Amino acid sequence: MEEILVHGGRPLFGKLEMPTAKNSILPILAAAVLTRDAVCIHRAPFLQDVETSMQLLAALGCPAVRAGQDLLLSCDGPVGDTVPRPLMAAMRSSIYYLAPMLVRAGRARLSFPGGCRLGARPIDIHLEGLTAMGARVTARGDLLECDAPHGLHGVRFHLRFPSVGATETLMMAAAAARGETVLTGAAREPEIRDLANFLNACGGRVTGAGSSKIVIRGGRLHGCAYTPIPDRITAQTVLCAGAACGGEILLERVPFEPIRPMARLLTQAGCRLRRLDHDRVELVSDGRLTALGTLSTGVYPAFATDAGPLLAAAMLTARGTTRLRETIFTNRFGCAKEFARMGADLDCRGNLLSIRGVPALRGARVEAGDLRGGAALVIAALAAQGESRISGVEYIRRGYEDIGEMFGALGAAIGRSAQPERETTAAGR
Repeated sequence: MEEILVHGGRPLFGKLEMPTAKNSILPILAAAVLTRDAVCIHRAPFLQDVETSMQLLAALGCPAVRAGQDLLLSCDGPVGDTVPRPLMAAMRSSIYYLAPMLVRAGRARLSFPGGCRLGARPIDIHLEGLTAMGARVTARGDLLECDAPHGLHGVRFHLRFPSVGATETLMMAAAAARGETVLTGAAREPEIRDLANFLNACGGRVTGAGSSKIVIRGGRLHGCAYTPIPDRITAQTVLCAGAACGGEILLERVPFEPIRPMARLLTQAGCRLRRLDHDRVELVSDGRLTALGTLSTGVYPAFATDAGPLLAAAMLTARGTTRLRETIFTNRFGCAKEFARMGADLDCRGNLLSIRGVPALRGARVEAGDLRGGAALVIAALAAQGESRISGVEYIRRGYEDIGEMFGALGAAIGRSAQPERETTAAGR
């Protein structure tokens, strides 16, 4: 087994260019199944979830191949109607293939999606919307069987919660359906706009993405070449690490608006954060932060749930008390017990994490249990005194190409090491 090895306590200095957003490229790869023509995705990151997506595409008869940083794929032949169970279990984003399979194969057989253990993540809104568009859905245990005997048609549909996944699923279905679809109560994230831009590059007619009302006029789609947007969560990961460790960091290829809530909070905590132009941000920190009081995550454009653990890691040594209330997932702060191993003073009750800043953290052996919680542990380890070893690297790889290389470029003492199996057994993990 593999661990990330960190010798903490060093400030971070340097410049980084942000990679393509994981949460954009995954639905875009699924949407490519809607067209029979060739699609080229530029700047495709080397993530585990992208690799899983490539395996899933191959299983459906739509193989994707790498050419450097590009992904090339074509779905000009028959598209399969079944997703292998291990691929469904590997990531939450496997659900994105439901609508394209209904469009191309006329039916879909798949189990419920997996992913990080963040609590209940229902797909009922996805299924309600598809049913309204003419799909038939049957659930047998954890197996879903869906078909569309007469094809999909446009509909007016209101999402009772602005689910990103449901919004993207219904956008994909509507882009190839008959007639016009109007989605209200839609999610507004930048990744929604990015998917709409991809569909439009393929000849789609999507308007209003980024607002709560999206209009999609269905039709035949064609291939295209497309570059997805940069990763705003990776940008916030680096900013939180810089805030906690101190130093001076310049981020390039990072639009400011999606990270504005985090920028405001880090400025309030005592960092100097400047927007240099439309896609460059500079952070300067002395590592001595002030607690933020009480704040909550929320749906975009509020402070993002994915960024909650990252900010929590930065606040572990801040003067005063920070209370973070999570409003989306029931187990978002599963990393809290691992923070405690590093000497953090905190209390996690339900969805409320209370952090009383301590003078310093100490290195420890900790285990990542989900993607963003794992990144938060890396941030805490970078700020801690002494050596930390982080296992559960497979979770972190789902959203970061090489988090060690990324922080190493900023002067961090971070690398990877093999973890003897006997140590894993002895620790009860």
